[in-house]
Amino acid sequence: MLNVVVNGFWGLRGESVAAVAERWAGTLTALGDIDGPTFGGWHEAGDGTASDPVLEPAAPALAEYIERKNTGPDLDVAGYTTSLWARNPAAAHVSLAVHAGSTSRYAMNSVALAFRSREVDETAQVIRRAPEILRLLAEYWEFDTGQVYDRPQYRAVAERFDLENSDPRCGRAVFLSAGRAALAPEGLPATYVRTAHGGLVIDLTRGGAESPDTETVIEANTLLRAAGALERLPVPFDRATL
Repeated sequence: MLNVVVNGFWGLRGESVAAVAERWAGTLTALGDIDGPTFGGWHEAGDGTASDPVLEPAAPALAEYIERKNTGPDLDVAGYTTSLWARNPAAAHVSLAVHAGSTSRYAMNSVALAFRSREVDETAQVIRRAPEILRLLAEYWEFDTGQVYDRPQYRAVAERFDLENSDPRCGRAVFLSAGRAALAPEGLPATYVRTAHGGLVIDLTRGGAESPDTETVIEANTLLRAAGALERLPVPFDRATL
């Protein structure tokens, strides 16, 4: 069963609903350019049925959705949490969840794109392009660290290094913000791709051409952690990225 996630985390960064919606709209457009059949027909989080109305992937519609779903007090501190899903014929079920705009010194902001399917497997082109999607998400959301992972390797890394869910780690690919990228060692069995804001994607799949085994992923984590590239953001947070 396909269960692959592309995600990223960052510390406190206050943003308006309009700013979050602009980032989200740009993300959805760019995802559609990568794979229109998979990333088309976005629905609001809800029952998850094909009869749900499609949400226009434009900033005004997304801003209205964010405001409608976030009605509690202190949203400038708590941030905004919303999600979308898409499921199209012959494509994986996709969900995209965002928590952004938080200025809490103790709660991470995050974005996560998940692929799940019983019919589509990891040889699908869109899955092999997951490291490219990681770069795309990093450029739109300017996060601190991110990764591409499947569940077995995620659990193996978490157990080996005793990690919490939001702790930095390397999966099949890892994104490092500019400060972290400066610490990254050379020579990992991967391709190195720079991003618009000075970050770095280290892709152990080499553009989807390889499938790194668990020991390769754990060794990459060992080397990156030894270099300081996967240190936790200091808590309480005083910034968005290392």
